[in-house]
Amino acid sequence: MAEPSILFVCLGNICRSPMAEGIFRALCEEAGMQVHIDSAGTGSWHVGEPPDHRAIQCLKGYNIDISHLRARQVREMDFDTFNLILAMDYNNLRDLHRLMPSSSQVRARVHLFGEYTGLNPVEVPDPYYGTAADFEKVYHMLHRGMQNLIMRLRHG
Repeated sequence: MAEPSILFVCLGNICRSPMAEGIFRALCEEAGMQVHIDSAGTGSWHVGEPPDHRAIQCLKGYNIDISHLRARQVREMDFDTFNLILAMDYNNLRDLHRLMPSSSQVRARVHLFGEYTGLNPVEVPDPYYGTAADFEKVYHMLHRGMQNLIMRLRHG
């Protein structure tokens, strides 16, 4: 079986999706799993910027360093590079479907992160306008979803 490749997507790629990338990378390393992991945003506002300082601080508390990550926007080639693209909310999912090439050769399956991983609620809220507590809440949602994702990948 080919190595799984997963792209996590939010709006600006500075809060939820880099947190998801960092958490999933740490859990995969811990589990000894080889997975190609990246994150991106549907918007271009923060391209080249590091994650939000609150996201960095939140994950630092769990010994996960995402300070080296830089925001990027979803590219058309991502739909062929990754076999799974997970959106953090319905707006991101809608935007991904809009950005998806019309080619029938698209490799990626595009899903809502929470639906795919069995979270309830299925949308991961954007903590950008919130407090450190909102970033903690997002961390716990993502971590729970990532544990489900790892089980799903291991068992097909």
